[in-house]
Amino acid sequence: MDPIQFEVIRNALLEATEEMAASLRRSAYSVNIKTRTDFSCAFFDRELRTVAQASGQPVHLGSLAEFVPCAIRRYGPENLGPGDAILCNDPYMGGVHLNDITLMSPVFHAASGERLGYVAALAHHVDVGGGAPGSIGAFREVFQEGIIIPPVKLVQGGRIVDDVFRLVLSQIRSKRETAGDFRAQVAANNTGVRRIGLLADTYGINILQQYIDELIAYTERRAQAEIAHLPRGIFRAEGVVDTDGFSADPVRLSATVTIDESGVLFDFTGCDAQRRAPVNSTHAMTFAAGAYALKCLIDPDVPVNEGFYRQVRMIAPEGTVVNCTAPAPVVGGWETQTRLVDVIFKALAAALPERIPAGTKAMMAQVAFGGIDPRDGESGSETRSYYAYYEAIAGGYGARLTKDGADAVQAHGQNTENAPIEQTENNYPIRIARYELIEDSDGAGRMRGGLGLRRDYEFPGHDVSFTILSDRDRWGPHGLFGGSAGQTAEYILNPADTALPGRAAQRLGSKTTLQLHAGDVVSFRTCGGGGYGDPLERDPHQILRDAREEKLSIERARKVYGIEVDPAFWTTINADFAWLDPGPLVDGELELVIAERQPENPAKRYVPAYEVQMRHAGHAEAAGRINLRIGNIPGLVLYGGHIGYGVEPAHRGRHFAARAVRLLLPLARRHGMTSLMITCNPQNIASRRSCELAGAHLLEIVDLPPTTELYARGERQVCRYRIEL
Repeated sequence: MDPIQFEVIRNALLEATEEMAASLRRSAYSVNIKTRTDFSCAFFDRELRTVAQASGQPVHLGSLAEFVPCAIRRYGPENLGPGDAILCNDPYMGGVHLNDITLMSPVFHAASGERLGYVAALAHHVDVGGGAPGSIGAFREVFQEGIIIPPVKLVQGGRIVDDVFRLVLSQIRSKRETAGDFRAQVAANNTGVRRIGLLADTYGINILQQYIDELIAYTERRAQAEIAHLPRGIFRAEGVVDTDGFSADPVRLSATVTIDESGVLFDFTGCDAQRRAPVNSTHAMTFAAGAYALKCLIDPDVPVNEGFYRQVRMIAPEGTVVNCTAPAPVVGGWETQTRLVDVIFKALAAALPERIPAGTKAMMAQVAFGGIDPRDGESGSETRSYYAYYEAIAGGYGARLTKDGADAVQAHGQNTENAPIEQTENNYPIRIARYELIEDSDGAGRMRGGLGLRRDYEFPGHDVSFTILSDRDRWGPHGLFGGSAGQTAEYILNPADTALPGRAAQRLGSKTTLQLHAGDVVSFRTCGGGGYGDPLERDPHQILRDAREEKLSIERARKVYGIEVDPAFWTTINADFAWLDPGPLVDGELELVIAERQPENPAKRYVPAYEVQMRHAGHAEAAGRINLRIGNIPGLVLYGGHIGYGVEPAHRGRHFAARAVRLLLPLARRHGMTSLMITCNPQNIASRRSCELAGAHLLEIVDLPPTTELYARGERQVCRYRIEL
């Protein structure tokens, strides 16, 4: 098999689905699809194996692979001809929640009439009927959630079946938008049919099928090779969905990940039984959680097709919140599915600490609302229409080994984009009163979690029905390896800083539907991501940056990180003055001693740097009462007359003394000290240059007595510099 042609065909198949996605996005009407890109497209061969899937929404990894073959087999492939397309959203036929409606079309070779496969376009529609605008809410059974569509022919011979189309639209509030979005799905499938047909014309049906077979086999080999490099073992973790919307009992989730010579097994035995509440995940949703987690752990170049999905083995007991049975509600299944991914990663954190993030937003954070559009004519006019709006709000991502968590992003399979204020206000009769990052919402750590997001909705001139389907208002995302949990989410009706006068603030539940009056404001505030590592090891330069960008308050910098930020000069000095002040240290002298030293822990990815000592002439009793951190040095705590050593990254090692002096000068002046002494190795040119940059002048170069610790380390002389205060 020609490897070059293999790559050409492989990428051509993928690009066919990407072009489907582009067509769907550019043709859609709703903001949720055309701007937030809440959709996915895929191609299946004639054996209903997944061949290629556009890189749109990772939550649809696996869910389409289960749903499309089931729906087509149920309808009967023999009942589909050229130009036909069937529509389906049945969650108990391999589907997900009702808003995700999939259109599936057969692909035939125009010249021979031979079936080549199927294309599918899944899109999240802003409304599918049901008990609340947007079709989300705290429902007790699936029938309350909206129209359930079995496999039904929407397009026949290239033309929309009008009776079916009108029947579906009659159940839906936002008819104009939904009609446009359905036609966009038809356009996307037509694009896929043309592109796959062109490939068959170019290479021939038999050659194309041979390369598809090899692509699936190649993917399986690649995935197995990647899995072989993962650590072997059995890894367990538990987590919860905070509430189910009807009771205060959290929903317990349990994940056991087994990695052995057979591959990867995700076992969700131990999860709670399904509930009559919006927290149930279908089998397809849960399979997508395992598929997404595995895809994150292997080479991103491994294709997504049947060969990859074969590696995802799963145990999800029937009748539980991870594999519910009818008629359990499924509208909030993605909330549970996304939290399950967080639990999977938590289980693997100890085995893969360099690759696993701390806890993330791990919820869809869905908001929907709707009502009579006040822009359409006068009250009682027949021209007035019902509008519905839906979106999922971003939140904080978990911190990682070497990076802070991303601020205000979608997490764990969510890849939807921001809905801009301008577009939202132009298309809907609302006003976005506030849209901003939430200061101090991150989980503290050596690497901090990402910040949560605040979005306030105001409804001038009309009443609406407003729904929140979210979570995380009881417990924030977990930290890792000493990192703190992220701040919890909040949902507030008429917050004091944006509401009209006279309207009292009210805290709302994370799963609630309420009726709003004209002028009401709902503030949706998502959680921050969990922190990674000990907060006291955080680089003060990063703390200062966050403070300057108003991501971190000066008070929290002092309380959590032990760093004093001076907003007048935007400098940092860490001084813990909780101890009893001994009074001004008049005529005192503070000495900073710098010496190179190897780190005790060779596993740390830092170069040998410095030992730091501070001595105060005549006031040794005060030595244990000053807490100082400089640069990225962990544990620079003054005790017993000296500071324990720390390590400094190579690119920050130069001019260490100059930075240390700049941090120490305010402390020294505050305590009435008259001078600052700096001692360093005369052979260390960088340290001597740092002293000069700090404004110190050289006093002397002295020989060390053999009894000193520095002498024992091989140093024979020291330079002494002084800065007069």
